[in-house]
Amino acid sequence: MPTALKLSTDLVDAARPHAAAMHRSVSKQIEHWARIGKAAEENPDLPGSFIQDILLAKEEEKAGLAEPYSLDQ
Repeated sequence: MPTALKLSTDLVDAARPHAAAMHRSVSKQIEHWARIGKAAEENPDLPGSFIQDILLAKEEEKAGLAEPYSLDQ
């Protein structure tokens, strides 16, 4: 269920170009940043790019695009 939040104009303005580049709405871009921030707080030893790769891999798996890893490749 959507919840209305008051966000700073600066945050919304900063999200606009990122949202456009990634073909997301501004609200989805801010949700994306929030997921990365939450994961970063829960895993302070992991770099942000690694966290993004993990989130991408989880979505690829949901979409049926994941393949098992093989040492023979």
